[in-house]
Amino acid sequence: MVNRNDDFKLFFKASSKTCVSITTTNLSPKKPPWLKVSFPGGERYSWIKKRAANLNLSTVCEEANCPNIGECWNGGTATFMLMGDTCTRGCRFCSVKSAKNPGALDSEEPRKLAETVKNMNLKYVVLTTVDRDDLPDQGASHIARCIRCTQRASPDMLIEMLMPDFQGITELVQQIINARPAVLAHNLETVRSLTPVVRDSRAGYDQSLEVLHYLKQSCPEGYTKSSLMLGVGESRTETLQAMEDLRKVGVDFLTIGQYLQPSRKHLKVEKFVHPDEFDELAQLGDKMGFEYVASGPLVRSSYKAAEFYIERKIRGNA
Repeated sequence: MVNRNDDFKLFFKASSKTCVSITTTNLSPKKPPWLKVSFPGGERYSWIKKRAANLNLSTVCEEANCPNIGECWNGGTATFMLMGDTCTRGCRFCSVKSAKNPGALDSEEPRKLAETVKNMNLKYVVLTTVDRDDLPDQGASHIARCIRCTQRASPDMLIEMLMPDFQGITELVQQIINARPAVLAHNLETVRSLTPVVRDSRAGYDQSLEVLHYLKQSCPEGYTKSSLMLGVGESRTETLQAMEDLRKVGVDFLTIGQYLQPSRKHLKVEKFVHPDEFDELAQLGDKMGFEYVASGPLVRSSYKAAEFYIERKIRGNA
């Protein structure tokens, strides 16, 4: 019998030649000082929080316990999570709720989203989603409607669409491309060896790379984006390889941040990466040919500084 307070290990056979182990435990190491942030507050923060709640809209900022929520919301940036607050997948790093059948989609969500975003008077917005493997089209048509409705309401605003992998079904990915968001994004999340441990079994390292490759092939003049999190047990060599793999499939923008354990049920933090290491990775990413790399302990896939640069780049001011 395993004691509740003891550490224990899960072993996954990642290939015929390798065996990956990762420790799951109740507690992560104590957070270093560079990860401390102020408690969120402010007039604009309160307005967005109340508005989203009243319209039953989900923000990934809240669902994922983002440490930058106060800074971004008060700065006029928010990331909205489409298709509700419950995912059909159970990635071991993610704080979003999961269920096999989360329920029907809100047919009014495209209108509510467009109205809210317009009232926020944004120049750039990030839309992301839960996974809905239970739906016939995994929610692709609903996502496309959300994008188009938001575009009609705010034609001068740029939309970044952070999409799921759609199990690698290109016909579904194409529906998102056809909606013409300014940035097409999908997160690789972690290195190859840790993917079976960190992500849901329906996700895959190569599957994510194939989705990103398809996005670039189908829209060569568009911009693609991905994200990596550090501190779950990866080596520096593995991180650099993942960055190289992303460049090989044409990813333009990359964000790299520190994994933070949402609760005792989730994977523990294996290492708090020093800010200097993040700076070095940004420099190496620049040499690899990325258009832009936002790399830092508090950087997330939807990060204000990255969005600011990308907006300027698309509008021709960078």
